[in-house]
Amino acid sequence: MPDSGLFLPEPVIRFGAFLLIFGTLAIIELAHPRLERPEMLAALKTRRWLTNVGMLVLSSVALRIVFPAAAVGAALWAESQGIGLFNLVGVPVWVAALVSIIVLDFAVWLEHLLSHKIPLLWRIHRMHHADTGFDLTTALRFHPLEIIISMFWKVGVVLALGAPAWSVLVFEVILNGTAMFNHANIALPQKIDRLVRLVLVTPDMHRVHHSTIRQETDSNYGFSLSLWDRLFATYTAQPAKGHVEMDIGLDQYRDPQQPSGLIWSLLVPFRKH
Repeated sequence: MPDSGLFLPEPVIRFGAFLLIFGTLAIIELAHPRLERPEMLAALKTRRWLTNVGMLVLSSVALRIVFPAAAVGAALWAESQGIGLFNLVGVPVWVAALVSIIVLDFAVWLEHLLSHKIPLLWRIHRMHHADTGFDLTTALRFHPLEIIISMFWKVGVVLALGAPAWSVLVFEVILNGTAMFNHANIALPQKIDRLVRLVLVTPDMHRVHHSTIRQETDSNYGFSLSLWDRLFATYTAQPAKGHVEMDIGLDQYRDPQQPSGLIWSLLVPFRKH
């Protein structure tokens, strides 16, 4: 396998990509919003945004404490030790990279599905779904515990594959970018939406997953590729109530003032209901 060293530090690349994608989508969201709701009035929206961005900061700090080198560092270590499938089997680096990106995307899809099916994981993940709004910042709203668990899962997959470090970095950038895209409150023309969702998860497709209707919440788990939901029969094309009338969030947390609070959100995994 060719040397998979990186020319720039992984955090610099990821943060730069994040700022570029976030800034671009934020501008589109402001110019062409898909939905406007009473609970997303200016004051409350500002509080939600501060909480969701604050969750990103806390999760990033926690992740760097537990995993200073993150998944890319794990890939570099695996390569140096000759660990993992692609470090043992001689295949072209582009094949190893492509397969690694696809397998990692499936792994994230599976992890997301399990976070809805395993009660302990759902207690943590439900904080993401408690948000009564749906916009770009919802993509940042993951509990630090969930981010750490997710990294353990991804590192395990990276080590098993012996994935090239640069492909892991590319995957992380794609995952973060598509997650922000499909949570964005943007008006994508229906014709374009139908074409894009043949490959990628669109905002309208993922918004269904944030419905209060359980059957809809238990569908459309994908963040990047839409393939997995179609393949495993967890795909729902449109919400039963339509996008304008659908209720977003969880039935037990209908007061938007609660989910918009940082401390309240951090304590969600420790609540009985």
